[in-house]
Amino acid sequence: MTALDTAVIPRHVAIVMDGNGRWANKRFMPRFVGHKRGVDALVRTVKACADRGIEYVTVFAFSSENWKRPEEEVSGLMGLVLVAVSKYLGKLANEGVRIRIVGDREAVSDKVREAWREAEQRTAHNDRITLSVAFNYGGRWDVLQACRRAIVEGVAAEQLTEARLSQYMALSHAPDPDLFIRTGGEVRISNFLLWQVAYSELHFTECLWPDFDEAELDAALATYRARDRRFGGVKPAATTMAVAALPVS
Repeated sequence: MTALDTAVIPRHVAIVMDGNGRWANKRFMPRFVGHKRGVDALVRTVKACADRGIEYVTVFAFSSENWKRPEEEVSGLMGLVLVAVSKYLGKLANEGVRIRIVGDREAVSDKVREAWREAEQRTAHNDRITLSVAFNYGGRWDVLQACRRAIVEGVAAEQLTEARLSQYMALSHAPDPDLFIRTGGEVRISNFLLWQVAYSELHFTECLWPDFDEAELDAALATYRARDRRFGGVKPAATTMAVAALPVS
């Protein structure tokens, strides 16, 4: 399937990649194996999105709440960042993927920050699709840091509009997501892109993230195409019919 096969395609897809640990537990494997398989799923999903003409993909890789997980799992996830960059960076770069990291970088190690810098620098010239990885990210943190940056830059209260504040958000380089996908069966946003998903179409699936494939992506895109996106308004035809139905005095 290519971009030419679809009448309507979202420009930006946001994904909560949930279910890695449960995928591993079902197979009596360590949770870390599920996270490794989750990276494989991410790489093939980004390629599938690019093949379908999607311009931006943003994934929730590590939330600001994930620090509460067992120390061994958190340490493994940090190490997985280094492995993923080493294993997949060249492939993603060759596929025309531009990588951006969004989130609070202060809490991670110098090695992880350096891996992120390498990924961003090596793919900065690519323009086929932009992959934004939300790591140590939270939606509330994002709004708060945006407000603080605006204050530091001297933006007056009366000058602070929605558009102006959006310029300070961690995802200011991308349009708001059109489609929000969450795998793993949970039906909540979980503090992901709270500002940006205000008008996103939501799609929830029982599929655990390591099993997410092109068929699951296409099912989500089919759901999106079936939605009537009015952004709080009404279609002109509906307005005309409503007016025509009013009694004549």
